[in-house]
Amino acid sequence: MPETRTVGQLVADTIRLYGDRFWRALPLGLSVAVVDQLFHGLPREGWVLMMITVGALLMSASYAAASLLALGKSADRGTWGRAVLAGCVAFFPVPALLLLFVLPAVAWLALVGLVVPVILAEGLSLRAGFRRAVELARADYIHAVGSLATLVIVYFLTRTMLVLLLRGTSDQTERVAVFLGDLVLAPLLFLGGALLYFDQVARDHGRHAEPVPRR
Repeated sequence: MPETRTVGQLVADTIRLYGDRFWRALPLGLSVAVVDQLFHGLPREGWVLMMITVGALLMSASYAAASLLALGKSADRGTWGRAVLAGCVAFFPVPALLLLFVLPAVAWLALVGLVVPVILAEGLSLRAGFRRAVELARADYIHAVGSLATLVIVYFLTRTMLVLLLRGTSDQTERVAVFLGDLVLAPLLFLGGALLYFDQVARDHGRHAEPVPRR
């Protein structure tokens, strides 16, 4: 149940969703894979600039597509464009935060990142979507941060092992191994972030539910 789903259960449900819709979900990883390849070796300033423009657009589109997969619905062009734009705005400070440490970036995305599935699910405007995203984050912020942090850890650890495996057992170059690792594993980040929306909605509903009168 989303209202009681733990971080571990969220990760397990993310993997299950990925497996159930593997071929539709696999292209979600292209955004991260392409970004890693195109921006590899750039100086810090150039990397940040590319991330807040091209990177933000690609990854916001992946997150929006993952949200629609999780929601089991489609969206019109206006709603889709609004969700992707909201994702770009939410992602804007992330590259700078990543230069400091991963956790500040995760904490920021836990606060506002749900704006993408919020707009797709509830059809809100950009401003109302951000207000709703923050409201949902406040329903159980520790769960939101813990879930995103765990997804990031699972992604990086599994990606590292996969890259080492590909390098050690085949003639693949390191960059090809990184590309394949990103392609296969990055969908977990987007699908997990989409499923987190359901958890926070359920927790927010429980927080505002009328207490049952005692008899």
